Amino acid sequence: MINEGRAYDVLVVSASEKMNEALKPLLSGGRYRKVSFALSVATANRLMLENTYDFIIINSPLPDDFGTKLAIDASAGKSTVCMELVKTELYDDICAKVSDYGVFVLPKPTSGATVTLGLKWMSSAREKLRKLEKKTMTIEEKMEEIRIVNRAKWLLIENLNMTEPDAHRYIEKQAMDTSSTKREIAENIIKTYI
Repeated sequence: MINEGRAYDVLVVSASEKMNEALKPLLSGGRYRKVSFALSVATANRLMLENTYDFIIINSPLPDDFGTKLAIDASAGKSTVCMELVKTELYDDICAKVSDYGVFVLPKPTSGATVTLGLKWMSSAREKLRKLEKKTMTIEEKMEEIRIVNRAKWLLIENLNMTEPDAHRYIEKQAMDTSSTKREIAENIIKTYI
């Protein structure tokens, strides 16, 4: 189930006032925190430099570009999910171009129900990305802790003539005795000897 409490920032890139007006009610309510509209790829690129968006919806074609490159480029970011709306006769070709980049494609003309379904798919994909981001941060934090502890162990080896296992046990024991983390003990050792 999609997290009902989550709100998303959305950028709609569409030169069609009719499409923009049709999307507004679908993007209202508490699910969508901020909804911005761009009438061209150039405006969309400027807005993307200034803001971070969870979803980007592209109604192709646009006055200054078709929009597929924008969808691919935006999807390359770690946290943005894109959906491109294209004419039915172009659907298969565009899908072949963008599917490897994780871009969702809907054929048009479309219905509000179909766009709503697409938004639900985008929510699912965004939440999966959010979990991967969190997992990546956890792994990066753990790697940083290992680097800090290893640096502290080498300082103990150099300055107190400990062996590597003795330095490791020393850091673990200090952490247990003081109810601290190994990282905190290691950081204190580094401050002491540097």
